[in-house]
Amino acid sequence: MSAPDWMADAVFYQVFPDRFANGDPGNDPPGVKPWGSEPTRDDFMGGDIQGIIDHLGHISDLGANALYLTPVFEAGTNHRYDATDYFAIDHRLGDSDDFRRLIAEAHGRGIRVVLDGVFNHCGSQHPFFQDVVARGEESEFVDWFSIQEFPVVSDPRRQPNYLTCSGCWYLPKWNAFNPAVRAHHLAVARHWIDRGIDGWRLDVPYFVNKRFWREFRRAVKERGEDLVLVAEEWGSPEEWLQGDIADGTMNYTVRDVILGFTADRSLEASEAAARLTGLQARIPAGYHHGMLNLLGSHDTERVLTRHHGDVEAEKCAYTLMYALEGAPMIYYGDEVGMRGENDPGCRGAMPWDKGEWDAGLLGHIRGLGRLRSGLPALRRGTQSVRALDPDTLLVARGHPDGPAVVVVHRGAGVTVDPRALGAGRPGDRWTDHLGHRRMRGSFTIEGPGSLILTPDGGNGQ
Repeated sequence: MSAPDWMADAVFYQVFPDRFANGDPGNDPPGVKPWGSEPTRDDFMGGDIQGIIDHLGHISDLGANALYLTPVFEAGTNHRYDATDYFAIDHRLGDSDDFRRLIAEAHGRGIRVVLDGVFNHCGSQHPFFQDVVARGEESEFVDWFSIQEFPVVSDPRRQPNYLTCSGCWYLPKWNAFNPAVRAHHLAVARHWIDRGIDGWRLDVPYFVNKRFWREFRRAVKERGEDLVLVAEEWGSPEEWLQGDIADGTMNYTVRDVILGFTADRSLEASEAAARLTGLQARIPAGYHHGMLNLLGSHDTERVLTRHHGDVEAEKCAYTLMYALEGAPMIYYGDEVGMRGENDPGCRGAMPWDKGEWDAGLLGHIRGLGRLRSGLPALRRGTQSVRALDPDTLLVARGHPDGPAVVVVHRGAGVTVDPRALGAGRPGDRWTDHLGHRRMRGSFTIEGPGSLILTPDGGNGQ
């Protein structure tokens, strides 16, 4: 068993649809806030599917060839994790025709599309739950949820008397032990696969019994083995990677290590290397390339904010992420230097005025995308990680077409002699693809910075 092969070559871009781009003001909801307003948990800014279509070129220019969308189904909030109809695109985002065009145009650019699957809970305005609120024990859907007593109390001012997601009154929990609920969810999975999506990201899978996820996987893979399943996971990923549930997880564990090294400086290089090596050992064979590596998401502070505004340190973090096994993921706007604390601050509107962009950061991430595409070792090579000194990490990727050596330094400067790294042959000339330098001797990193090295005679394109 293994993750789909295409994941080895994937670079993901994550979009929070309401805040990415407003391509069709005609579907804006009443009271829409001006683009770029201070984000809150309750407002809408009018982002939609047309806006995503309009900016597929920006996504492609980053080297991204996979798009992960947070929920797009009919719902009540800007985040849409409170679905009211899993079979319909939210009217504030567009309609089924818009979604069909998104799939067609994304696929035409070689970009796969993965949707967020929220099968633990729905929104309190879902008609099935509202039927239970109205009819109580007489409702045909009473066993679709876990109601503790009647009448149902669905009120933000009172404690809910039904199971929810993390205590949120407006997120009633589905009873996934009910065969009818499971049938509904599997129908949703098939519906959107049949409309062209390339897989599912599984929201809070740890809140749902594994029997359901095993059924879900079978239903998805019957539609195509290349369809990907990525589980949300904040701790140890291996329980989802036994061949019966997911192909990979959102790799928050690797995020913790990278940011511990580059942003917080809570980890010295030796400990970071040990943790990365330990994580690599825990992930079952065949699933390393299915991991979705990330530095930021809709559930974290912005990457530049975490680095206290230090762009050079952020560049180091991205270089390290692109150097490691797994598919890198960029959260929209991080590539241009957006800032913001965790929800709602991390869900601000994407600035489309290029004058507001950090051109150096954007160029660095675009360059990483080109290098990953051009160097097979960075996508499909074996991996070893070690510390050169307390402030310098080395990631060696081995491949029949030639190795790649990535050096990430967070300190005031370091000199690295590739001849001592054991990755090339004696006398090899080396190319630093980030600094556009070619030499046989040592390379110096001035201040925080990185090298991506290949020996000439390997794939140095």
